[in-house]
Amino acid sequence: MSALRVTPARRGGRDRLWVSLPDGRSVAWYDPAGGRISLLSEGYEDEVLDALAPYVTGRVTVGPPPVPTASELARLALHPDDDLAPNRPGEALRGVLDGLVRHRFARPDPRPAELAAQQRVGDALDGLEGAGWRVLHCVPLPGAARIDHLAVGPAGVFVVRTVAARGRRVRIADPVVAVGRAEPQPHLRRLRQAADRAAHVLATGVRPVLAVAGPGRLEVPRGPDGVTVLRDGEIPSLGRLGGVLKPAEVDSLYAAARDRRTWLAA
Repeated sequence: MSALRVTPARRGGRDRLWVSLPDGRSVAWYDPAGGRISLLSEGYEDEVLDALAPYVTGRVTVGPPPVPTASELARLALHPDDDLAPNRPGEALRGVLDGLVRHRFARPDPRPAELAAQQRVGDALDGLEGAGWRVLHCVPLPGAARIDHLAVGPAGVFVVRTVAARGRRVRIADPVVAVGRAEPQPHLRRLRQAADRAAHVLATGVRPVLAVAGPGRLEVPRGPDGVTVLRDGEIPSLGRLGGVLKPAEVDSLYAAARDRRTWLAA
């Protein structure tokens, strides 16, 4: 038999190694974090173990795939066009910037900095997944509005709006946020609207978070009512908040949130 191929991939927030036949059919996958090799065909067990030998560390469990969770079942039932889980941070901005024709003497475009900020905050949120969190990026709302990031974890549900500071001073005066000398923007009002929308759609409490990426100085004279303000480097602190949701509740809310139709139909 021809040698099996081992391909790295990331599914559902977890890194996996997929083992496939030369014709592309998958026969197994290895979950390093869970220490498990899931066999789709027991007839290839010896060959799978040989193929994965260079990658396996420590003790592993070998057997059929585990029973899927509620979120995994929801993913299997979703049409790919309706599944928001593959969205990367700043997905909508990526599409705009990729198709943009740049002119030599055009005015400075703030959108690349906004994309970089969303990537920084998104990467920090994705880092919570090992602690039982599930994160979605660029969640579409009716009209042109979007939720930058939605995080569901043991501490509850959070809507996160990103502000790109680029080393400039950031002044928060509810409901507006001023970055450097630029015109103040109603970020807090839009954040609260997005959180209210998410609470209505998901039928649960939602906490708004304003994430400021790379501020030179952050001024919050009076804490905005009901809004948590964090620097991008402080995002991991969300993972240390007290438990509110059980794992099954996290899976259920995430399964509903990842369906595009949940947001556009409600």
